[in-house]
Amino acid sequence: MKKVLVMSALAVLAMAAVSVVVAQAQKGKHVVYVSSAKATFKPSQMGGVSMQVLRGDPDKGPHATFTKFDPGYDAGMHTHTNDVSLVVIKGAYLYKDDAGEKRVGPGEFLLVPGGHKHWSGGDKTEGALFYQEGSGKFDLIPAK
Repeated sequence: MKKVLVMSALAVLAMAAVSVVVAQAQKGKHVVYVSSAKATFKPSQMGGVSMQVLRGDPDKGPHATFTKFDPGYDAGMHTHTNDVSLVVIKGAYLYKDDAGEKRVGPGEFLLVPGGHKHWSGGDKTEGALFYQEGSGKFDLIPAK
């Protein structure tokens, strides 16, 4: 009987511990809604680019943003340390690497693996508005 009581007490404690862990894991989770049309874009250090951070922090780790390239923006040849993926909303994201050129338009997806040398820019007339996710801190490392 004593063994059953001890086992029951341990089971109750384990369930309580699991409940606390689950509650802590979900603490701070909430629905995020931002309209790209009403977003507050802040200029980045790279002239011709502005962003609305949706989650995370591009300066510190994984993140999601709405990003705008001004018309004719030219990022030059570069790499990123981490993977960057994007879906164009408006305009066109221009992309070029050793395999050729791509004009990524509305509703189209592009994944650029970390370390992959490429050129990117915005359409000369419309620029580009796109949703972007990074698997880690965002950086732009000019290619030599």
